[in-house]
Amino acid sequence: MAMWRPPERIRHAPQPGRWPTAEEAARSTLFSPIRVGGLELSSRTWVPAMVPWRASETGEVTTAVIDWYRRFAEGLPGAIVVEATGIADIASGPLLRISHDRHIEGLSKIVNAVREASSGQTRVLIQLIDFLTIRRRPEPQRFLRNFLAITDDHRRMLGMPQADEADVRERLQQLPEEFLRQILSPREFESYSMGYRERVTDTQLPHISDLPRRLPGDFAAASRRARLAGFDGVELHYAHAYTMSSFLSRTNDRGDGYGRSLSERMRLPLEVHAAVRHEVGADFVVGCRFLADECIEGGSDATDAAAVAAAFAVDGFDFLSLSRGGKFDDARQPRIGEAAYPYTGRSGYECMPSYYSDRVGPFGRNGAAAHAVRAAVRAAGFQTPVVSGGGIHGFEQAEAWLTQGNADIVSIARQALADPDWFRKVRAGAGSAVRLCLYTNYCEALDQRHREVTCELWDRQGLADPAVARSKDGKRRLIAPSQPDQSVEEFP
Repeated sequence: MAMWRPPERIRHAPQPGRWPTAEEAARSTLFSPIRVGGLELSSRTWVPAMVPWRASETGEVTTAVIDWYRRFAEGLPGAIVVEATGIADIASGPLLRISHDRHIEGLSKIVNAVREASSGQTRVLIQLIDFLTIRRRPEPQRFLRNFLAITDDHRRMLGMPQADEADVRERLQQLPEEFLRQILSPREFESYSMGYRERVTDTQLPHISDLPRRLPGDFAAASRRARLAGFDGVELHYAHAYTMSSFLSRTNDRGDGYGRSLSERMRLPLEVHAAVRHEVGADFVVGCRFLADECIEGGSDATDAAAVAAAFAVDGFDFLSLSRGGKFDDARQPRIGEAAYPYTGRSGYECMPSYYSDRVGPFGRNGAAAHAVRAAVRAAGFQTPVVSGGGIHGFEQAEAWLTQGNADIVSIARQALADPDWFRKVRAGAGSAVRLCLYTNYCEALDQRHREVTCELWDRQGLADPAVARSKDGKRRLIAPSQPDQSVEEFP
């Protein structure tokens, strides 16, 4: 299924600007230390959570997972956030889990690898996530034959008030889609055309109604395990298409005290934070990632985000990490047999814009919203560090992000994937050796298919070497190489 495309299709090239000398980098804000709660980062550089799909099918840490984080740590960023890691002990494919004490030992190997590779210079946190059920788009006739719950409303709309279920199903299967749209409820038609998806507003379902009572304890238990595994802190995932973000969203109209007004929508995120803090203590870093703008019709915007950020700062979060978009609400229709993917609509584009963009371009689209959010935190009287980024690939971009007040720490994702040594190279005055991200979103396309995430700039290099770890299909290398004429050791 094609991605959403902006109205204008302007091709933008990477624009890293001038690279600094080692002396200029040493004097920069980007490479100056910063305190995050009780933790000091050696620089204001941050590799955010990216899911590489390298865990086992039961959510366990594998050698490939450890190698992935070791490779980022070799570049010496100030901090790395380990991928979204599930707090519920449920089947979720090759996504890391922290839902049981059995996962602690494996997760501790990630921590040890990061510390060893960076000589203790890079701090390592883990992102904790809860998500609701989403199912693949069904074959249309099978949905009508097996999955749709037949009601009296269907019988009435069909003019078959006394018909048995089998006859109603047979009649529905004979109808063209435009008529089905009129007979099925909006949610039924969505399940028919997109695949079934739970929402936090489905309070008629007991397990959805019970989320406010379950989630604080689940997040707290996962945070305890993170501390036992040796992580420097946790990042509570309150962003994108997932459970906690959906509670924060302006689209949340739950009527049980956890929806509608902004104060009620913030209630569960604050209760989760309180439970986590009680569990891990004041000296363990606890922050969150949330959206500066949902970028969907009727959703939360930067004004909402600013109010949320100020409330989170008052509540004692140690850092606030900002993202943008990435919602199910405007996702494209998936192919039959595939699940909806929250990065295919406009909100998904705003989260991960490609080099084909509108006149604004793909670099720094979250700047204005991030600036407003950080300003609200400062106006509330707090110095809580704000982490933000978006298409940052050059030193001048990153430094301007800090000096203009868009962030206190710069988040670098796709560029770090393209070249994990970006941080070392730039700091050493060797920025011209950086392997620049082209923002084609090759990596994002792999993520959409739940295939091991790699970068087109390096994943075909050195495949003749039997020591190179390869993807399951054997066609791609899994870890970025050092450039042939620029070894990591040359960038101390």
